[in-house]
Amino acid sequence: MKVKRLAQLAMMTALTVALSMMVIIPIPATKGIVTLCEVGIYLSACLFGGTGGLIVGSLSGGLIDLLSGYPQWMIFSFVIHGLQGYIAGQLFHSGLPFAKVWSLLLASVWMIVGYFFATSLLYTWPAGIASIPGNIVQTAFGMGVTYLSYGAISRSKKMLHLGVK
Repeated sequence: MKVKRLAQLAMMTALTVALSMMVIIPIPATKGIVTLCEVGIYLSACLFGGTGGLIVGSLSGGLIDLLSGYPQWMIFSFVIHGLQGYIAGQLFHSGLPFAKVWSLLLASVWMIVGYFFATSLLYTWPAGIASIPGNIVQTAFGMGVTYLSYGAISRSKKMLHLGVK
């Protein structure tokens, strides 16, 4: 991995953690939280592919839990958000029809199912079920903001490449 790409991924990880730490909504039923981490994970996946999504998802997911006082979730978040970013990035850049739409949706389903099982393992299956609505809201918001942000970034990159100021 080139130094420039490593620096970009480090910045995206830091931005994802900072954004997520600004808005933390505790969910007492699951002893977990809802954050804005999907925005950073999905944007990284769209910009840098599966590997970028994996790195930013894993590192930011684990760091958010550690820094926000939920260390019992660190390992789960490291794996779930890492694979979420990988799935989103791989599918987004696959060239398949409708891949750009389905990539974030399938990655979101993975995250929701992953946290259902993690919550069920840590606590109980009713707690796992209780985690689903918050995770749906979190991923839906993340997808919406990512589509808007990625569209703006793509248009900006095209203007810069065309010499438009």
